[in-house]
Amino acid sequence: MIGLLASFFLSFIATLLIIRFQSLHSHLSADSDLSGPQKFHQVSVPRIGGVSIAIGIFASTLSRLQSDDGLTTEALLMICAVPAFAIGLTEDLTKIVSARTRLAFTAIAALLACIYLGAQINRLDIPGVDYLLSISLIAIIFTVFAITGLANAYNIIDGFNGLASMVGAITLMGLAYVSFAVGDSIMMYLSLVMAASILGFFLWNYPRGLIFLGDGGAYLIGFWIAVVTVMLVARHESISPWFALLINAYPIVETLFTIYRRKFRQGKSPGHPDGIHLHTLIYRRILNPICHAHKDDLFTANAKTSPYLWALTLFAIAPALLWWDSNVIQITFLLIFMVSYVWLYKRIVTFRTPGWMRP
Repeated sequence: MIGLLASFFLSFIATLLIIRFQSLHSHLSADSDLSGPQKFHQVSVPRIGGVSIAIGIFASTLSRLQSDDGLTTEALLMICAVPAFAIGLTEDLTKIVSARTRLAFTAIAALLACIYLGAQINRLDIPGVDYLLSISLIAIIFTVFAITGLANAYNIIDGFNGLASMVGAITLMGLAYVSFAVGDSIMMYLSLVMAASILGFFLWNYPRGLIFLGDGGAYLIGFWIAVVTVMLVARHESISPWFALLINAYPIVETLFTIYRRKFRQGKSPGHPDGIHLHTLIYRRILNPICHAHKDDLFTANAKTSPYLWALTLFAIAPALLWWDSNVIQITFLLIFMVSYVWLYKRIVTFRTPGWMRP
């Protein structure tokens, strides 16, 4: 409990100090580009909220750095996360780090987690595939790809106040629940301590957007969730391996659909930013026109966007938690979620938004 409180309060205070003294660092930390396809703020805002979350995590780990067997799981995970967080923070400060470089450093972090934490995907409960995953090298390559992909997915969905951070917090609470159900106190602690750190940042980020998560924060949250998810499934045979996909369905499906849309429909690089993500469409075609009609400002539309995606996240997480030990149910709901996502996207992009989505 002390670790959770420490992570929350230090993250909260660190975020406050970053905002309070932004005049001292805004020349480096501020997001001053207001014209990009994914930019929806009107003033320059610090984009180093990940620093606050990292401070919260570090504080909670100080009292649990070592055990009789050496470094604790908490300390090892924090160390493994350094490359992913550091390269994201470097991009936040310099704005010149390429997507390929960020992915490479995140892959290094994932490899460290595979080696030092035993975070490996070694089963999908599919004959043939499980045999391949029993080969250590193949399992490591597959795991590095999966962890790197989910970390990058959180960077993709980080588009509006409170979106990526609350999706991460909800997911972590789900992981904590399943960890409790199988009696894994370490995984439960790792989930809750990150959720507490995120909450300390979230209270300043939502709804007013006084600070942004930044690439460092998005990669840190996504990497942490990916590793905890992989470790939880690997440590407990009773948990369906498809649970890992369903509980992370929203960022995963958003990323896969984005790659498909950019590469095969638009003929562009998947790393090229655009303004037609699902969260962007909800903002532009549902909330922004209504807020203008009611003489609200764009900031209000920004704040109203994220709850739509929180609800979508819960649509996948709820069945993941209720039937975490059933492959059939996990796969069924994963398919339902994917079909629902594509149907919803198509309805909005073709100006046929369902009536129940309009406030």
